[in-house]
Amino acid sequence: MMTPTTTMPAVIPGPMTPPAGTEDPGDEGFGLYVHWPWCLSKCPYCDFNSHVIDQPDQTRWARAYVRELETLAATAPRRPLTSVFFGGGTPSLMEPATLAAVLDAAARLWPLAPDLEVTLEANPGAVDQVRFASARAAGVNRLSLGVQALDDAALRALGRRHDRAEALAALDHARAVFDRVSVDLIHARPGQTPEAWAAELAEALALGLDHLSLYQLTIEPGTAFFQALRDGTLTPPDEDTAADLFEVTQEVTAAAGRPAYEVSNHARPGAECRHNLVYWRGGDYAGIGPGAHGRLGGSATRCVASPAAWLARVEARGDGLAARETLAPDDRATELLLMGLRLTEGINAARFELLCGRALADSLDPAGLAETVDLGLVTWDGPWLRATPTGRACLNAVIRRLAGG
Repeated sequence: MMTPTTTMPAVIPGPMTPPAGTEDPGDEGFGLYVHWPWCLSKCPYCDFNSHVIDQPDQTRWARAYVRELETLAATAPRRPLTSVFFGGGTPSLMEPATLAAVLDAAARLWPLAPDLEVTLEANPGAVDQVRFASARAAGVNRLSLGVQALDDAALRALGRRHDRAEALAALDHARAVFDRVSVDLIHARPGQTPEAWAAELAEALALGLDHLSLYQLTIEPGTAFFQALRDGTLTPPDEDTAADLFEVTQEVTAAAGRPAYEVSNHARPGAECRHNLVYWRGGDYAGIGPGAHGRLGGSATRCVASPAAWLARVEARGDGLAARETLAPDDRATELLLMGLRLTEGINAARFELLCGRALADSLDPAGLAETVDLGLVTWDGPWLRATPTGRACLNAVIRRLAGG
């Protein structure tokens, strides 16, 4: 096991949502995303850039991550790093030495925020307490556990490698090691009723977790579920039932003190995922690894998706970038609308103007704004533009109308 040469700071919990009514945009943060593309198996609903492999050459991958990180850091802002997120794939399969190599390099290339958040995604079928302890020693201080369901039949239908008992055991192991643990659950599963989902949610909340990511199942092209849908062997809930499930999610989590702070994410105030807030608030982040995206100094970066091609490109030239494009003001404004209105806090007008170079009011269609306000879909008080709970339930339509569509 390799220990970072620079001690990673402890987590200092604090409120992440600016107080309502203030015009202070706050600091959107600066993050690092590391994509690990490898899994032990491919879930039938997954359209992420993930691939099945048993044992990749971790020494080679660690070198490539560090090299790409060094290349991107040369053109990235020299500002405190507030979060690191290891996503995938199944990044809990990374060796502690691989994790530590990336975190050592990050600590060398940027100043570290005193409350740096370092998140590792994990699957219950690919972890144990020893592996968790090794990840913690390497510098990870937050774990995101992909439980997905607390029902064995649902887990089998979702193609998960673990069962309910293994999920709960993995959660116990995680909480023994990490102060901050989040779980992922999927709703709008075939045959799921609002009553069953409410009971499952209540069970998850009774575990005392501070953060839950609660995603609606979406059937994406290229997945096994998409083919099953076309074949007629998979029947997801209809739109009305899906809407009922979403409403149950909001009601049950709010009553338990874990309200939504983003469309699919719920937390006790102060326990929000700081890394994802960087995305939704429009902040800069470096993205390394196959298929990783980034936002650096007004430019959008994208790495090649193929793990083999990414690795060869990094070793040949120092980065695996497929594209680096300057974001036009219109594109930047649209992106900030799309991301910011996902948050319960909404979009801060001062932050929008700082990041986009134009006033928020000038980026909204006046008729669309008036209509969505009148319909109770958004609120607009000058400092903040917010989608209401009703508006967040039909957010894509709200954003199209605000943009003049």
